[in-house]
Amino acid sequence: MQREIAISPRYYRWHVDPGVIWAEVNTSYAHLNWEIPIAQAALVLVDVWSHHYLKDTEARSEDIVCNKIVPLLNACRKAGMPIVHAPSPRLAEAHPSRVNLIDKTEAGATDRGDWPPPAFRGKSGDFEHYARPIEPREEELQEIRSKLEMHPLVQVEAREAVIATGEELHRWCAQRGVLFLFYLGFNTNACILMRDYGTLAMSRRGYDVIILRDCTTGMESFETHNALTQTRCAVLFLEMFGHYSTTSKELIAGLPG
Repeated sequence: MQREIAISPRYYRWHVDPGVIWAEVNTSYAHLNWEIPIAQAALVLVDVWSHHYLKDTEARSEDIVCNKIVPLLNACRKAGMPIVHAPSPRLAEAHPSRVNLIDKTEAGATDRGDWPPPAFRGKSGDFEHYARPIEPREEELQEIRSKLEMHPLVQVEAREAVIATGEELHRWCAQRGVLFLFYLGFNTNACILMRDYGTLAMSRRGYDVIILRDCTTGMESFETHNALTQTRCAVLFLEMFGHYSTTSKELIAGLPG
């Protein structure tokens, strides 16, 4: 008997019912009812790091790791759901559990060609004046980033994969027949969206992407901090444009067994 995950993924419905004025204020969330073979799904943990240089972001992340991610991870492991750790290329490349599906020649390849010119991309030479100013604490920031590690409560266990790139994640999924990717981690409006193993890149490869909206937080600005607007809008962006969300509670409840 095929073991399945039963969930009701949420999306944002741009349509309205017949007879309703087609206006933004009349659009709303909607849900689907899915039964996904557990072998065709994977939980993808993006950049679940030990710390963050922004202290309020770090505090929110730590709370999420302890109270949301750890219980969900334990439940997924118990149910036998495939798990992938994507902790950033630097950490993944050095991890003994990396799947190593990309060789060094492929890893260095690029399809950018010679345009835009390297000097423009690097903001050097004739293009130097277009570069952002160097911040006085940049060295301090780089020092903090160099000490990032995987969160001590979210370590890799046997048979779990560690990937360094989107292509590596794609090949791992193809080998195992995985079609549905459940995303959690940090930060919602940065790596979750923009990493090459993140939601947007993997959806362009054809996968169905479901973000666990209570297992992530974004980097907020002074304007958005109180309402966590960046976080909420990053999730809404995915829900509005072809992707889905759910919660850790809903996923745990829908796991087989």
